[in-house]
Amino acid sequence: QVQLVESGGGLVQPGGSLRLSCAASGSISIINTMDWFRQAPGKQRELVARFISLGSTGRIQYADSVKGRFTISRDKNTMYLQMNTLEPEDTAVYYCHASRIGSSYEYWGQGTQVTVSS
Repeated sequence: QVQLVESGGGLVQPGGSLRLSCAASGSISIINTMDWFRQAPGKQRELVARFISLGSTGRIQYADSVKGRFTISRDKNTMYLQMNTLEPEDTAVYYCHASRIGSSYEYWGQGTQVTVSS
């Protein structure tokens, strides 16, 4: 089992910044991919940013809507999402997700609300 705990959400004005954190614990060796998803009211959950493979040769992938504004990073067992130049369209619940490619291992955090509004 892997436990994921997000933090860092909140209310911010348009153009502002937030940094989300996701602390992973448990059987972390099971997973090799970690990502951030988000779900806005009335919309499907969508991928925001992803580490494809957590090793030194891993790649990073971003949704087109956040490229140049969001940065995903990782320090040991904690993953971060630095969000700059936030827009009202970024308002959503943000979820941390971890998995092992090619297996049924998949874990979700509880989500953290991000609201961008003046």
